[in-house]
Amino acid sequence: MSAQLDNLPRYRCMTADDIDSVLAIETRIYTHPWTYGNFSDSLAAGYHCPIMEIDEEIVGYSVVMVAASEAHVLNLSIAAGWQRHGLGRELLDHILKLVRSEMVERILLEVRRSNTAAQALYEERGFSQIAARRDYYPAQSGREDAVVMALEL
Repeated sequence: MSAQLDNLPRYRCMTADDIDSVLAIETRIYTHPWTYGNFSDSLAAGYHCPIMEIDEEIVGYSVVMVAASEAHVLNLSIAAGWQRHGLGRELLDHILKLVRSEMVERILLEVRRSNTAAQALYEERGFSQIAARRDYYPAQSGREDAVVMALEL
């Protein structure tokens, strides 16, 4: 890890007060970001919404829905200035520990077909492709397919 990461990430639950800061990250890193309502609804629904902080700065966040014995990662994002430092891997590992503690047997996620770096990260942690969703994501010119990945826990 780089010198920037001398202070280890700390985790806490997202609150409504965090949404504006999360949206600032979201709109910087995605061409089609989640909305305030998406995050607000996720909190209201009781989804797991961990925030990753370094020196009290939000550097990453996730939204994970757990139902019965299955979890679904709906969003996993790292702020632009903090990408490529292993924080996505760290946040994913935190999510895996979280869902294992709830006796989840399988975790699912979708990732853009063009996002090969994220696919490689998920494969490194044991996820495998199980399906594709045609035209799942909005894109600059039309729609983009999603790769559906799963990990049996």
